Amino acid sequence: MPMTSLAPPSEIALNLALSLISASVAPVLLLDGDLSIVAASQSFLDAFNVGPEEIPGARLADLGGGEWNVPQLWSLMKATAYGQASIHAYEIDLKVRSGTRRLILNVQRLPYGDAAGIRLLLSIQDVTEARAKERQNEDLIRQKDDLVRDKAILVQEVQHRTANSLQIIASVLMQGIRKVGSDESRTHLRDAHQRIMSVAAVQRQLAGSELGDVELRGYFTDLCRSIGDSMIRDHNQLTLNVTVDDSIASSGKSVSLGLIVTELVINALKHAFPNDRDGRIDVDYRAQGGGWTLTVRDDGVGMPHEPKAAKPGLGTGIIQALANQLGAVIDITDAKPGVCVSIVCTPPIKPGA
Repeated sequence: MPMTSLAPPSEIALNLALSLISASVAPVLLLDGDLSIVAASQSFLDAFNVGPEEIPGARLADLGGGEWNVPQLWSLMKATAYGQASIHAYEIDLKVRSGTRRLILNVQRLPYGDAAGIRLLLSIQDVTEARAKERQNEDLIRQKDDLVRDKAILVQEVQHRTANSLQIIASVLMQGIRKVGSDESRTHLRDAHQRIMSVAAVQRQLAGSELGDVELRGYFTDLCRSIGDSMIRDHNQLTLNVTVDDSIASSGKSVSLGLIVTELVINALKHAFPNDRDGRIDVDYRAQGGGWTLTVRDDGVGMPHEPKAAKPGLGTGIIQALANQLGAVIDITDAKPGVCVSIVCTPPIKPGA
């Protein structure tokens, strides 16, 4: 029976590697232990403008115009050839005639046995365009951040100027209150003065916050502290307490909520504690399940018993308009003692629920 002669395993492996390199769509080189080129894929020749006649016996460092002669890469590849290092996703800038190309290199040592010697498989990925797009995106992000920062500075400056202008208007109204003779006119001017001061207080608090969403606990606390400092003479006699969860609101929503809080607190300070009566005002805000509740409660004299005494004023209309804007309803109850006003926004009902 005739015997079939089989090629050595190392030769079979080498032929398989050469076939794979020849068919590879990615730039690939097969190198020996001296970093001389054993084989190159057609995609490598096309990608780096190398003629096939330059390949046989050529060393990688001498290829082309010497652009592959990178000392650090050369040292790493020699170390990889002798099993002392490995090269995985190694990025280099290759300077060629057409410009600089950003490459990712992977080098793998192929074990063929002593007879076949050392073989290295070098695969190359050109990421020049990808890195250029990344840099472009980073530049765009930096430009956007600069614009946002400039806008924030501008908005804060406008808010400061608005608050200052409102205070000037309030001062002019206060002078008018002192000069006018009619009690009714004086009352209307005083109400208008308080409305303007409430808006100014909101503006001052927002001017100190960052552009965008507002953390309500700090916002309401600072706002009520400002109101208390200007309207409460004795903080031991009358206290203003704020309890807010970790809710965050948009700047637009926070303005409306701040105005409601200001109106309700000022109203309680004006009417709930006559004749220097002791008491407290509690401001509470809680969000749950997509809805929220804002409550301002006092333990003062309570709701007037005579219907005529409960005539709604300018502040009531402002609160109603702001509640409508927020999609909320107003609930006023007798707290016994005092009054409890709740602004309630219920979450929208999902279809099919």
